[in-house]
Amino acid sequence: MTASTWLFWALASAVFAALTAVFAKIGIEGVDSDLATLIRTAVIIVVLAAFVYATGKWSNPLELSTRTWFFLVLSGLATGASWVCYFRALKLGNASQVAPVDKLSLVLVAIFAFAFLGERPSLREWLGIAMVGAGVVVLALKK
Repeated sequence: MTASTWLFWALASAVFAALTAVFAKIGIEGVDSDLATLIRTAVIIVVLAAFVYATGKWSNPLELSTRTWFFLVLSGLATGASWVCYFRALKLGNASQVAPVDKLSLVLVAIFAFAFLGERPSLREWLGIAMVGAGVVVLALKK
């Protein structure tokens, strides 16, 4: 995979994540945040199922290893918990504050990847990660 390929998809992810915050903030007005999360999840399931089918990427999930299942289930549980927390935070706070704090996940990913995956960011990369963390603090304290 070339650098430009992953970068394109990462930038697209950032754009869609930003739209998620804006659309969700509007969509949760007058709706319980947990119900809103359920509706969002149902939409994702339908769209992804159609996408996997249409692109011919379907394979029997029962043929996946136990290890793969275990970590995908853990990832799904973490995603669900993240979404529930995110929607509750959006219900209570400003999107311009909630979304940056949510991006503290970037700092945590770097720390977890260092601790559990053996990844070793350079000093320059750690500096950038620290700057993101500092930016989160500045944005979260906005009054």
